[in-house]
Amino acid sequence: MEVRRTVPIKLDVADSDADLLHDTVSEFLWAANYVVDHAWHGEYKTTSKAKLQRETYDDVRAETRLQANLVQNARNKAADAVQSVIARWKQGKYAGKPHFTSPTLVYDKRCATFNDDHATLSTVEGRITAEYVLPDASRETPHSEYLFNDDYEVTGAELHYRDGEFFLHVRTKADVEFETTDEGDTEHRTVLGVDLGIENVAVTSTGTFWNGAELNHWHREFEKRRGSLQQRGTRAAHETIQSVGRTETGRYDHFLHTVSKDLVAEAVEYDCDVIAFEKLTGIRERLPNAKKFHAWAFRRLVEYVEYKAEVVGISVEQVNPAYTSQRCSRCGMTLEENRPSQARFRCQKCGYELHADYNAAKNIGVKHLRATQTSSDGGAPVNVRLNRGTLNVNGKYEPAADSGQNGSPRESPSLHEANGHAVSE
Repeated sequence: MEVRRTVPIKLDVADSDADLLHDTVSEFLWAANYVVDHAWHGEYKTTSKAKLQRETYDDVRAETRLQANLVQNARNKAADAVQSVIARWKQGKYAGKPHFTSPTLVYDKRCATFNDDHATLSTVEGRITAEYVLPDASRETPHSEYLFNDDYEVTGAELHYRDGEFFLHVRTKADVEFETTDEGDTEHRTVLGVDLGIENVAVTSTGTFWNGAELNHWHREFEKRRGSLQQRGTRAAHETIQSVGRTETGRYDHFLHTVSKDLVAEAVEYDCDVIAFEKLTGIRERLPNAKKFHAWAFRRLVEYVEYKAEVVGISVEQVNPAYTSQRCSRCGMTLEENRPSQARFRCQKCGYELHADYNAAKNIGVKHLRATQTSSDGGAPVNVRLNRGTLNVNGKYEPAADSGQNGSPRESPSLHEANGHAVSE
């Protein structure tokens, strides 16, 4: 089967070349937003890449210094975003006009060359050489497993700028045959399920909670301060608002970086191959009291987990969140009545009671498990990692020695353990 992997590589570039990359990113984002604006004009939205190419290419070439292939990549990025919006509309969901601000730039093999220790990248003023900052070659890393593996072909990359550094997320693909066990199943993998929320920013299937009280407090305080400054309407107040905004974003980023680092460490500790989140599309509609800020924070958190997880060879997936909050992770019964409050889950069939977010995290892991199910007898080569042992697609817990009644793990029904502590199975 075809396997795709992305390897993030930190780049070492001269200051003058960094300036060129910044200029190229800026013009790339302008080009992508220009195409979106054109596609959005009129009653019907244009999604055809060929049509957008005909109608916008000359304008973008005239207004930017981008090389032809970068113009095409910007058009593709814009067209894909518009197509995603149309798909949401067809599902009866809200989606607004796309607008790109994150400092990223898409390269393909026509406008970049990828070597073992460096890449040459097109900019607004010719190509520059970016040296790779690589880990110790004596230990196994995603770089040795995918980037330097002749079985994997480099297909392109996306340039990112974060924390004052440039990173190249190199995309690779290969046709891989998975190893099989004596029973004929593909090699087992382990997934860590993660539920995202307002009260608890993240909860894992291993029973670890990251409380969101501090993040929500900062958001409320910054909103109050911003509102007070806006009422003044002075230039000094406006400049202070901008300063407050930078401070606010810095605090959020620090918090989310910490949580993402802890999540990846949790996955490493429990020997997980996959971290599974719920899909973020429409998350504001699913979560009571969720604001635009929370949707932004969740996207940023998943993004941070993705690039941190890639470094240690763990993949990040998103699953359909339908019914994960109503389904009993012990017996599978799905009822609205199973969740009488935001924090409490109590199954109306088997009486299983636990924190609702913890229950949802386990269900998210099961959703990924089912999506990757391959064996003909209903088993799957993936287990959901719990605090003690694992859970498979058939609802069986291992090891059985840790089980309570009905083969399910012993688990504290306490609903108050939501401050970064693990809940026992």
